[in-house]
Amino acid sequence: MKWRSLEESSPAADIRPLREIYAERKELIAKYVPPETQAIHAAAVAELKARDLAAGAVRVEAQAPSFDLPDHDGRTMRSAELLARGRLVICFIRGRWCPFCVGQMEAMNLILPQIEEGDASLVAISPQTVKQSYFMHDQHKLNFPLFSDAGNKVARKFGLIYRVPAAQEAVYRRAFVNLPFTNGDDSWELPIPATFVIDRDGTIVYSSANEDYTERPEPVEILRVLTNLSS
Repeated sequence: MKWRSLEESSPAADIRPLREIYAERKELIAKYVPPETQAIHAAAVAELKARDLAAGAVRVEAQAPSFDLPDHDGRTMRSAELLARGRLVICFIRGRWCPFCVGQMEAMNLILPQIEEGDASLVAISPQTVKQSYFMHDQHKLNFPLFSDAGNKVARKFGLIYRVPAAQEAVYRRAFVNLPFTNGDDSWELPIPATFVIDRDGTIVYSSANEDYTERPEPVEILRVLTNLSS
């Protein structure tokens, strides 16, 4: 299945709410993905929710863990450097193989000018290798850094990591989602999707983590947070 990028969509689709973009992708999944495969993915999400994994994510008012990571061009940057410039919006994603991650990144890319007007920077962090981050950045024409978090070290500090269940791993392998190749290790670990807004002093002022990878905060919600901070 080929997932359309926003650029390949009609001009009107570019400004649709993320929930509408996701609804369209869920309809395609319901239409083309075998029910037994859908059931495996649903069971994996239900298991994570039963564990209440999102509750372990760092909370508002906590100090954000620092990081030192290479971007899609292999240039290492420290979170302290980014915060010295202003506020920081971080999206933790699974990788370029996930259509919901792609949708979120393209939607966030569209509001990047407004984020920057709010005296903030936008970055994404995933466990995929620098090469895979480069491919994603180039293919989807993203204008913000994609950082590679080898071994999910930073995502682990943010309380987001889980091991892909065996049944779901088997599905991914059949679908050629080769996480050992994409991420450069054999752990089969991923972060649950999460978005954080961090103030200049390193304090987390917004936190959204969800065990369901098909649900992400609307970009306008992030803009609202930045607007409130500036008012």
